[in-house]
Amino acid sequence: MTRYFSDKYKALTPYVPGEQPQDKQYIKLNTNESPFPPSPMAVEMASQEAGKLQLYSDPECRVLVQAAAETLGIAENKILFTNGSDEILNFAFMAFCDAEHPAVFPDITYGFYPVFAKLNGVPYREIPLKDDFTVDPEDYIGAGGTVFLANPNAPTGRALPLSEIERIVAGNPDNIVVIDEAYVDFGGESAVPLTEKYPNLLVTQTFSKSRSLAGGRLGMGIACPELIGDLNTVKYSTNPYNVNRMTMAAGIGALRDKAYFESNIREILRVRAWTTKSLESLGFTVLPSTANFVFVKSDRIGGEELYLRLKERGILIRHFTLPRIREFNRITIGSGGQMRDFIEAVRGILSETALDSVQDQK
Repeated sequence: MTRYFSDKYKALTPYVPGEQPQDKQYIKLNTNESPFPPSPMAVEMASQEAGKLQLYSDPECRVLVQAAAETLGIAENKILFTNGSDEILNFAFMAFCDAEHPAVFPDITYGFYPVFAKLNGVPYREIPLKDDFTVDPEDYIGAGGTVFLANPNAPTGRALPLSEIERIVAGNPDNIVVIDEAYVDFGGESAVPLTEKYPNLLVTQTFSKSRSLAGGRLGMGIACPELIGDLNTVKYSTNPYNVNRMTMAAGIGALRDKAYFESNIREILRVRAWTTKSLESLGFTVLPSTANFVFVKSDRIGGEELYLRLKERGILIRHFTLPRIREFNRITIGSGGQMRDFIEAVRGILSETALDSVQDQK
């Protein structure tokens, strides 16, 4: 840190993304990316835009907005596209949080929430998850601040039903409720229909997971037109051309290629079920998941040890150091072949651990 760095950011602890080592080829089950390439339609449309990069992209993303409105069955003036869903989340912290409207979110959730709060100088309150790692809706009724809930939650994968989300939104009429639906396509219930009823609801989604565009950086917010107007004020005060031409075109292709999207979702759900059953047969505790990952722990090996030993074998998973979850690991659902290799590696590690334990007792 240099002496030139602003005092207002010196105490900031940045978000730590999943590791991206380059020393060898890994099976990457640590960053919740899709194991499938983008839709061929998305690739073709992005390629066509590559020859126009001397021109600015459309700041209103009009064709993309039209495609999203058709897909979601909502009005075009209820949608705002951003550079990944992280940007729309940051816009929400900027637009709807301040000293009188602190941010409120779970103690175990997406790690960017406290970073955004600190970055924007916003006070925040963390509410502990229940012992089973679920959100208690009662904790968020009349929360007294802007509520941020990932649903399904990360890294747990657990989700609230839409009826409980509606209770939370209805229970905070004087504050915004942000529902972060990064993983909703893998089995959760979307709150998008509730935006027709509640003017204080903002739903955020991403193309990174279910639509295979993590490298494209495309997210969106869905809300009543008035809230979208607030967010556009922030957008046009920071970066009007926040979605580039190629990403915009890829997003249109991804939305139009419905068959490819649905086929990939079905396969992820199938492999998730197989992975869950396989881990449980090895004695793991696997939390119920409606995301493209599972959150697991074992009484036979510590969370950090399993993470390190898998990494030695060329398999990356995500380990967290927070006290409540340090024995857990989050495992992205990859392709069927990747998950078979993962399970075989885990089985081998557990066998080695058992053998080491026997030898230590001699």
